Amino acid sequence: MKTDVLVIGGGTAGTMAAIKAKQANPDGEVLVLEKANIRRSGAIAMGMDGVNTAVIPGNSTPEQYVREITIANDGILNQNAVYQTGKLGFSVIQELESWGVKFQKDTQGNYDLKQVHRVGKYVLPMPEGKDLKTILARQVKRHKAQVTNRVMATRVLVRDGRAIGAVGFDVRNGDFVVIQAKAVILCTGACGRLGLPASGYLYGTYENPTNAGDGYSMAYHAGAELSNIECFQINPLMKDYNGPACAYVASPFGAYTANAQGHRFISCDYWSGQMMLEVWKELNSGKGPIQLKMTHLDENTISEIESILWSNERPSRGRFHEGRGENYRTSGVEMNISEIGLCSGHSASGVWVNERAETSVPGLYAAGDMASVPHNYMIGAFVFGRIAGEHAVEYVQRLDHVDPDPEFLAAEKARIYAPLDRSNGIPHTQVEYKLRRLVNDYLQPPKSANRMEIGLSNFVRYHDTLDLMGARDPHELMRCMEVHFIRDCAEMAARASLFRRESRWGLYHYRVDYPEKNNDEWFCHVHLKKNEDGNMVLFKRPIEPYIVDVDVETEVYDVAVR
Repeated sequence: MKTDVLVIGGGTAGTMAAIKAKQANPDGEVLVLEKANIRRSGAIAMGMDGVNTAVIPGNSTPEQYVREITIANDGILNQNAVYQTGKLGFSVIQELESWGVKFQKDTQGNYDLKQVHRVGKYVLPMPEGKDLKTILARQVKRHKAQVTNRVMATRVLVRDGRAIGAVGFDVRNGDFVVIQAKAVILCTGACGRLGLPASGYLYGTYENPTNAGDGYSMAYHAGAELSNIECFQINPLMKDYNGPACAYVASPFGAYTANAQGHRFISCDYWSGQMMLEVWKELNSGKGPIQLKMTHLDENTISEIESILWSNERPSRGRFHEGRGENYRTSGVEMNISEIGLCSGHSASGVWVNERAETSVPGLYAAGDMASVPHNYMIGAFVFGRIAGEHAVEYVQRLDHVDPDPEFLAAEKARIYAPLDRSNGIPHTQVEYKLRRLVNDYLQPPKSANRMEIGLSNFVRYHDTLDLMGARDPHELMRCMEVHFIRDCAEMAARASLFRRESRWGLYHYRVDYPEKNNDEWFCHVHLKKNEDGNMVLFKRPIEPYIVDVDVETEVYDVAVR
């Protein structure tokens, strides 16, 4: 197959990237490659209950938003990139509205913003957000971007120092697929299947379980730099349920997170590493378990919370409570800590991009949860999908297709299909379970060098275990390739966590052997890449000059109720 711009992943960022690429050049060829079906794929497959980063004129400014994220992320960010979310997010909201997406308004017709962040109102509820993904898929079709469903990319093709396409296979019929492109945009989401949930279910993760770190791995093997992979994603969630409680939605209505004594122990429900560290401390202090407390609210308020939480994003939530005989009017929602993952949209670990969504490999772009724009959430994914689509179209002008290396294609084809040659090999479920148990045992914070070294040695040796996996059909082959991606992410997470010898981002990178933040030595990005010898190398990258002044020594994110 051939196209001008190849978008890998048809979720939040990918659909917007395709739309904006076609708007920038209606005559250009744009292809979206999706391993599921674009109609209901990605992290917003069943919609979204709210926007977390809405910078609405008259309520806040991009500069205020950048300042808030800088403090929340301990100063480790490229402010120029984060600024794009603040600057362009409102126009994205307006465009989504023109397509039929509905946002909550007050009686005067103004956006009904809520405060969840420490400072500023950026949360905009979406009570009818369940059809968001189908609306986006419809727009992709209207803009005449091509879509190929059920094809999984496994590697980005690189030649002459730039991205020239991708290779993968059809997860239904097993066909080997080679796509030549003048630019490639990675939009494959977070690594949601890194750690193992407390339930033990492989796909019972907080993040969308189809996002197995595909883009992190493909970017790494393409030679791109990845940033701050030691900054894990850890979220508060409902105990025994793979979703938030969700204090983020309920707190603007008066709900709050409380300990077993009924006392509020955090002053802000915005998901930061510092907040998660306070949750972890409370759970381990004898004052747990903790809960989302709503019993003090009136009937109308609770009914509105139920309407939002039970109809969007995770509609099984209401059935879960019903099965346990739980009622928000009489009992709190017990909360716990999620498994670890990699996600820049919720924390700060991603493929390095600048404010133009460019990676360190020419012709390769990244957007969404896998791109290194901290605390970017859904609007940030839309914004950087837009930026990537527009700049990729600009980049491909006057470029020709480049033929891929036949030897590379042969080697990759052999790697992909090897599990089919041992159909009676170890099932992918067992290989994945063992790998993710190792992640839990040795990488779950609090971190220590001794444990992480053991984990790293296991992840490096795990190549031998991968070679024992068997697959009986193309679907199982897809699952096998996802385990390859997870292994890559586990090694990156271990090496980056060992490299940064300090604690930062609260629980996200909390090292008991280096318990203090050390700005003198570690006020920098930690980057990693694959060198010419095929080895993983790590190095420091200086923080880009700030465009919004913040004193990171004195202005720190502290949400504990003392």
